[in-house]
Amino acid sequence: MTDHAATTPSGRLTRVELRRGAYHDSVTLMQLSRAVAQTPGVSAAQVAMATELNIEVLSTMGFAVPDEAGPNDLVIAVAADSAEAVAAGVEAAEAALAATRRRPASGGMGSTAVEPLTLGSAVRRSEANLVVISVPGASAATEAFDAIDAGASVMLFSDNVPVEQEVALKDAGAAAGVLVMGPDCGTAVVGGIALGFANVGRRDVDPTVGLVAASGTGAQQVMCLLDAAGLGVTHCLGVGGRDLGAAVAGRSTRQALAALDADPQTRSIVIVSKPADPAVLADLQDFVASLDTPVRWATLGAGRPDLTTAVEDVLRAEGRPVPEWPVWAHQETPVSGSLRGLFCGGTLADEAMLVAQESLGPIRSNIPLSPELALGPGLASVGHTVIDFGDDQMTRGRAHPMIDPSLRLERIAAEADDPSCGVLLLDLVLGYGSHPDPGGELAAAIAAARHSRTQAGGHLPVVVSLTGTLGDPQDFDAVATALHAAGASVYLSNAAATRHAVSLLEGSAS
Repeated sequence: MTDHAATTPSGRLTRVELRRGAYHDSVTLMQLSRAVAQTPGVSAAQVAMATELNIEVLSTMGFAVPDEAGPNDLVIAVAADSAEAVAAGVEAAEAALAATRRRPASGGMGSTAVEPLTLGSAVRRSEANLVVISVPGASAATEAFDAIDAGASVMLFSDNVPVEQEVALKDAGAAAGVLVMGPDCGTAVVGGIALGFANVGRRDVDPTVGLVAASGTGAQQVMCLLDAAGLGVTHCLGVGGRDLGAAVAGRSTRQALAALDADPQTRSIVIVSKPADPAVLADLQDFVASLDTPVRWATLGAGRPDLTTAVEDVLRAEGRPVPEWPVWAHQETPVSGSLRGLFCGGTLADEAMLVAQESLGPIRSNIPLSPELALGPGLASVGHTVIDFGDDQMTRGRAHPMIDPSLRLERIAAEADDPSCGVLLLDLVLGYGSHPDPGGELAAAIAAARHSRTQAGGHLPVVVSLTGTLGDPQDFDAVATALHAAGASVYLSNAAATRHAVSLLEGSAS
């Protein structure tokens, strides 16, 4: 272990520990970094593998990483104003790491069992048929091929995987008779087991609906609406956000549809996706026509239904009443200015832009609906603007905003100080994998933003799309109540939240 302490010119104390060959997965380290950063007295913390990208991130944070650091080494970096706080941060990291260490594979004390050295050998030894892979994108394909060769389906959580590798992985999976979910598959539910970011469904209903999802937060929105209406989900098979693009051409979607069609418990199927390639959708419709199980569409795009409308169509087809979707609303006075949407979920951001542009016209974004609407490198707001903080470019070397919302919280404050911002539209996604108490931080940021605008002599309406269920660990009702008390209007339906936000802008055509 290498231990390096230093004092920055500003007087801040830093400590960097390098632990050789101590590998931990990226999701674990993202959550652990946030926990260490919340240690009293700690001003910055990062616990990460010493990949080239992470070293660059650490350097920008003011940490000096030893030259001998390599991608298989663990870095614990803590900065604080006192030696005691630095030590407390390192101790917090050590305690959190200790809690993640696994027990021996078999036997009790004195066990001589040898841990498998590769993912493939672990699959063969355990006879597992599904593995979750969360490693840096540059290494993800190697691990996924190993799992496929061993006969396991793969949920590939990793992002920043080249599309050529995605195609090769999915072709290899199809040849081996296994399913590749991903890359960048953030949400799946298999046999009632939640993987990645997923919500807790009701247990008092029989699951009958299967989902195939080229979308993470879009799938969560659909599952939460179905849950509120009393419909359970048999499986949600994520396929990655690019699967319905021209390059991947629905490879995993076809496999997932066939698997759900063969499942006797699944009585209907819903395809969920962000805007897809029209030719791929047309080909997929021909494939769907060959299945025995009814398939319905929740695929976003210009002229297509939003996710809430698609769910309502599913309910009517199932002979179920369409409920009144939960709303915690405020009476707000319309304001001048532009819509500013700050999202954690990419599909929810896409849906918001599609809904809002019907009244507001073109909307600029870092994930624009058309290339000419792309924001500049600094992502400064220009007129009506929607930003996806979960986009791959925003998560390089840092946790997804559903885990660490700090970048978005900073932007909320900045938009409050921008007089051209008329209405703030936000999402918040609960469930497994998400921040354990996202409502408290977001409510505080909303209250501060509204107060700042009031102090400047103005008024800032805030609308929140809250995706979650009553069974989620964050306590859905408590989160909704906290956001409403902070001054936000809260909607379960993302499309309804967007329409309400648009209606608050003076001169909108809503």
